[in-house]
Amino acid sequence: MSGADRYRLLASTIMPRPIAWVVTRALDGCVNAAPYSFFNMFGSDDPVIALGILARPGSPKDTAANIRATGEFVVNLVPFDLVETMNATCVDAPPEVDELAHADLATLPSVAIAPPRIAASPVAFECKLTHLLDTGPGQLLVVGQILHAHYAQHVLTGDPQRPRVDHAALDLVGRMHGPSAYTRTRDLFDLDRPLWHAPQISSTTAS
Repeated sequence: MSGADRYRLLASTIMPRPIAWVVTRALDGCVNAAPYSFFNMFGSDDPVIALGILARPGSPKDTAANIRATGEFVVNLVPFDLVETMNATCVDAPPEVDELAHADLATLPSVAIAPPRIAASPVAFECKLTHLLDTGPGQLLVVGQILHAHYAQHVLTGDPQRPRVDHAALDLVGRMHGPSAYTRTRDLFDLDRPLWHAPQISSTTAS
């Protein structure tokens, strides 16, 4: 199968996929923003996330080039009310174009790294590159440690010292099959994990 055919098959099978709205900054200071759905959490101690960045014909994607050059990136999560704005940053603009400005998105400064975070996003992770793996021609696996996690107050609930996430308030979206299918993370059901009960061993004493 061709790479394009494999992509269509795998991306229509491995779903839903969370979306990382990645902000990077080039060495010349230009900011880039783009969404990626090859993304997930891969550890909590240290907190680690990973991104898959596919090849672009002709030259590396701006996100990949910036991460390789600076080792810094911010992952913002995408709620339903920001899907149109997120989609605007998918535009195939040249490297000198700031997609955040193009989409009229305000930013906030990060604490520990140069790329800013998207102010409207309810969750943002400041990340430092730990591993960069070439997984194919122009194709990368980016592993980053979360240095700081920012949560909007309205998506948190419970004890402030040990808060929980209000998933309905978060209202994230994910990628599904095809080039334009998305889903919302509100169709939930509960399933308790089973517990293993070791068989009881009885003993008898001879009289």
